[in-house]
Amino acid sequence: MSATSCSLCRFWSSSIGKKFVVAITGLVLVGFLAGHLSGNLLMYVGAEAFNEYAEFLHHMLHGAGVWIARIVLLTSLVLHVVATVQLTIANRTAKASRYECDTTVQASKASRMMIWSGLTILAFIIFHILHYTVRTDSDLATLADAGNQYQMVIVGFKSIPVSAFYIIAISLLCNHLSHGFSSIFQTLGLRTKKNEGLIDGIAKIYTAVIWVGFVSIPVSVLCGFIK
Repeated sequence: MSATSCSLCRFWSSSIGKKFVVAITGLVLVGFLAGHLSGNLLMYVGAEAFNEYAEFLHHMLHGAGVWIARIVLLTSLVLHVVATVQLTIANRTAKASRYECDTTVQASKASRMMIWSGLTILAFIIFHILHYTVRTDSDLATLADAGNQYQMVIVGFKSIPVSAFYIIAISLLCNHLSHGFSSIFQTLGLRTKKNEGLIDGIAKIYTAVIWVGFVSIPVSVLCGFIK
């Protein structure tokens, strides 16, 4: 095994290394959410704008761009989940070396739910990929093949169970973000007593925008505002 491989193994094996991986991958995913939402909001502009956006994504860098993005996002997601799960297990099993006072008393509800909300979000992402990317539904696949992604989104969200699951998952995601966004800056050493109020404020605004933006689309479809 090379020296580089050994160093990476030691880095991954340490709790500090895992926390750093969680922070960096979390930053990637936070950036993706903002970009993904900006594209999704084109549903309010109209079919032409949204379909052109979808077409651009699939032909970016001669078709390679979307696959590069998928690989980066999937890798980030897997590393984020695995590192978070391992950190949670390590914290629970190493009770003797934990904080002298039980910090879960003071921990926010979002913090304590991080592992469960994260796993639920992972299940949702898998479902979302099967539903809109792989298109296991033949009706959605037909619309996508015809280049009408706008109508594909509408048909998908007209299903109340699908929209309900989407809204629940986005709500859990935002619960996850409410704790994770600030934690990124703390892990990277960018959060101080002077700027913690600003960072917490940005986290709340960002989380609110993400929740309202994503949830508004299935609600608008179900209410007939987008059709």
